[in-house]
Amino acid sequence: MATIYLYTFGSVILVSLISFIGVFFLLMKPYRLSKIIMFLVSLSAGTMLGDAALHLMPEAIENNNSSLNIWFWLLAGILMFFVLEKIVHWHHCHETGECEHTHIKILGIMNLLGDGLHNFIDGAVLAGAFLVNPTLGFATLIAVIAHEIPQEIGDLGVLVHAGYSRRKALFLNFITALSAILGAAAALIISARIENISQYILPFAAGSFIYIATSDLMPELKKDVALSKSIQQLFGIVLGIAIMYLLKILG
Repeated sequence: MATIYLYTFGSVILVSLISFIGVFFLLMKPYRLSKIIMFLVSLSAGTMLGDAALHLMPEAIENNNSSLNIWFWLLAGILMFFVLEKIVHWHHCHETGECEHTHIKILGIMNLLGDGLHNFIDGAVLAGAFLVNPTLGFATLIAVIAHEIPQEIGDLGVLVHAGYSRRKALFLNFITALSAILGAAAALIISARIENISQYILPFAAGSFIYIATSDLMPELKKDVALSKSIQQLFGIVLGIAIMYLLKILG
């Protein structure tokens, strides 16, 4: 059991450090970064949609005999993040009195919440894989790393677009990445008490990703109606989905 703990926590720490891949964007000049931010936002939307449709939901369906429960938890994830966004919006309005110009700031907050949940699940998935056997655990680690790189880059772009400085965005991205450690710890503790806990977590996370991608990220993309920009954004979304598909067929 000690070996499983070592493999699991070593893996989630490695996954958390991947968030620092965004340091390369700190070296870019602001005007150059501004040119690719919306592409990164579209990439993030694509990876979220692809992850929900191609990874989380199929995995949940495969491990659950009751399809009704799966779709219930999917809807619960969507509604929960709708409520969270309302709470964040209400709090910001009462704190600043700027209710008409809060969407972009809330976009960043919602992205952090979604990314934190995503990393929490990654940690739980890694722990579950290592509980089966080390070979499956390391194979899952490779898949998670490949999945995290494009999403972390996209998330950094979302935070910068939401008004955070590049250094603060990188720091916050790392903090949310640490939730993978909490997810691994929770999975190791709960697995001994609740059988197949993933049947609840996976569809709930899928719902949260769908909500953030369609309710927060895509509306930002629709603001720029220039044909060239629209094509770039569509390409970013399709690329994000394609990356998730490629990981699916290779996995």
